Amino acid sequence: MELITPGIGLIFWMTLSFLLLLFVLGKYAWKPVMKALKKREDNIEDALRAAERTRQEMKELKSEHLQLLAEARDEKDRMLRDAKAIKESIIEKARTEANAEYNRIIESAKESIHYEKMAAITDLKNQLAQLSIEIAEKVLTEELSRTEKQKHLINKLIDEVDIN
Repeated sequence: MELITPGIGLIFWMTLSFLLLLFVLGKYAWKPVMKALKKREDNIEDALRAAERTRQEMKELKSEHLQLLAEARDEKDRMLRDAKAIKESIIEKARTEANAEYNRIIESAKESIHYEKMAAITDLKNQLAQLSIEIAEKVLTEELSRTEKQKHLINKLIDEVDIN
């Protein structure tokens, strides 16, 4: 039964040991422990404030990111519109130049055909004149081969000259 009911001496020494321990802990350990706890609490509060600041910065960065994306999309759309306008102007310019070249070639071909036609007509006239002269020469040679016909032609020409 001694274990269940402690003696007065045991209680006294236990209380004295406890108070001495409490005094030593209060004098030397309690302040450093409390200081460490306070420091830890401050560190946790600082970390929470830093986390809150970081969260706010992330929100701002996200809104900036979304704004940059919208600006990039707008810039891309503007560049595509500009490129399309440039493409259309180049196509229109090429079409205009092709039409001008086509018209120039057609005019050149018409002019060339006209000159070729005039040259062919001139050549045909020259050949016709040459053939006419050759035919007339042959006819006159045949007609004038006899002397009576020559005399008759000479007389006829003299009569015509006098009339004029």
